[in-house]
Amino acid sequence: MTIFTLIPVFNRLAHTKRVIECLRRQTLARDLRIVIINDGSTDGTAEYLKSQPDVTTIQGDGNLWWGGAIEAGLKSVLPQAKDEDYILFLNNDTWFADDYLQCLVDTSRKFGGAAVGSAIREEDRDPPLVSIGARININRLAIWDVFSELSEAERASPKEFYDVDALSGRGTLYPVSLFRRFGTMRPRLLPHYMADYEVAMRFKRNGVRLVVSTRGAVYSPPVYGNDTSNIPLRKRVFGKRSPENIFQRAAFYCLVGSPLQRLTAVLRLAYFDVSRMIARRRAAH
Repeated sequence: MTIFTLIPVFNRLAHTKRVIECLRRQTLARDLRIVIINDGSTDGTAEYLKSQPDVTTIQGDGNLWWGGAIEAGLKSVLPQAKDEDYILFLNNDTWFADDYLQCLVDTSRKFGGAAVGSAIREEDRDPPLVSIGARININRLAIWDVFSELSEAERASPKEFYDVDALSGRGTLYPVSLFRRFGTMRPRLLPHYMADYEVAMRFKRNGVRLVVSTRGAVYSPPVYGNDTSNIPLRKRVFGKRSPENIFQRAAFYCLVGSPLQRLTAVLRLAYFDVSRMIARRRAAH
């Protein structure tokens, strides 16, 4: 068994060094192949990676974004991977316990080859759990976190596993065979946001279980989400860095759900966006 770990990076060298050291300390380190997709970093990341003999580097020009970086990584590792191997999507601003990979592999096997995501914790928060995974209502185009459904008691003492509707790229383990059966990323349609959700939901639509492990958790800095409140409207609606990008949201909902849901996605997106805008204006007055 080999675990190919794909980590897209753009600058933030200190984070990259930290996550590589976490991987080197894993109990399954002998089974690990670290692949960094360096998408045009300018902070010394390229020079550092050249000095790491156990790290494979794929060089980008700054235009891959997350979806394109993961796709480049998949194209690199899939030809050499076996069906019993795994691929781990991982962000560089994460850190985790030494048995992290073992927890994810054990969970995938426990649930018959499931795709396994990681709960997210903050190191200095009490209780530390801040996110589990996505719950999605495709009809109403609504996304929320399973964490919001939990009682205070369960947040402090969560269950070991949770089923979710989609998995993020902040630490998700996939059996290699899933990419061979159901395809890889779609970076032209989803270059950045929602690319991780789409591929996980595609697997789920084909009968693959999506599970989040709270034992196999990752720690993240306090701000791991994306605050768009201070971004100008144009960049918020059209910018690739914005999770509110209208084109990526439309592409996402046209790719997920039932055939009818995909066919009506654009109309429903327009309806709900206009309805929410009117509601916000009324509330402001």
